[in-house]
Amino acid sequence: MNTAVVSEDAQVVVRPLSAHTGAEISGVDLSRPLTRSQIKAIRNALLEWRVIFFRDQFLSHEQHVVFSAQFGELTVGHPVFGHVEGHPQIYSISKFRKETRFEGEPLRRPWTGWHTDVTAAVNPPYASILRGVTIPPYGGDTQWTNLVVAYEKLSAPLRAFVDGLRGVHRFAPPQGAKGTDAFASAVEQHTLVSEHPIVRVHPETGERALYVSPGFLKQIVGLAPRESQVLLELLWEHVTRPEFTVRFKWEAGSVAFWDNRTTAHLAPTDIFDLDFDRQLYRTTLVGDVPVGPDGRTSVSLEGSPMGAAAAIALN
Repeated sequence: MNTAVVSEDAQVVVRPLSAHTGAEISGVDLSRPLTRSQIKAIRNALLEWRVIFFRDQFLSHEQHVVFSAQFGELTVGHPVFGHVEGHPQIYSISKFRKETRFEGEPLRRPWTGWHTDVTAAVNPPYASILRGVTIPPYGGDTQWTNLVVAYEKLSAPLRAFVDGLRGVHRFAPPQGAKGTDAFASAVEQHTLVSEHPIVRVHPETGERALYVSPGFLKQIVGLAPRESQVLLELLWEHVTRPEFTVRFKWEAGSVAFWDNRTTAHLAPTDIFDLDFDRQLYRTTLVGDVPVGPDGRTSVSLEGSPMGAAAAIALN
């Protein structure tokens, strides 16, 4: 069945977009406070489909923040790259932003650019909420992949092996590229390095997900460099298999809301070959510290946890 009413009372309608990942939600106005049943229905859809999309939601910064706060505490816009002036919970994602761009051509591999948000922090955001404002008439699509189904599709012996592994995540330019001066300065002032389990147990559902953010995960603890490289490349290639993914075509007023604990996503690069502007804005919600199948939690190697206090301090 292509369309399902999640809650007859809430009239929240969910339309799945692929076999494993992504659903489009209608029947709600995000500019207004949601009812309890609407919040529950949206949360349930998020847990099931990992990323959910809304259309025709023309929100102000203030409305974006109010909507987000109904699902958790907000972080500062970005722990390394800052926030929109006057709106400490909002992060600007612009075609022309410089602080997160790189110089030089990175080594291009199938997983280049894929990432889970801010896994260099010991408690990465549990969710991100991105809204489109200025959208090109074509190009600029974003893709997400389902890290739970990716884990489940590994062979049983490999699942058993990776269940006990841990990896080091940090901010750094992709291989072959060099960070801009602004990037290097921001990272130096706000260094974040954490050790996370390679397999993360979801705190709400108990599902296991391959927590292998290609953009941040640099090495597997305890393995020789070559062993680490080969295993990571195998896992990164695996989690970005097309059948695990969904591709979203943005429109002005579109909103994407994803579970950062069970997804990785790929920002578009084709926009740099086009003359059109592209402007989106993101909020993130405070996350918990990941836990592996063995019960061990993540540990911070450098930097502070992400939290609501940082946003308040900057207000």
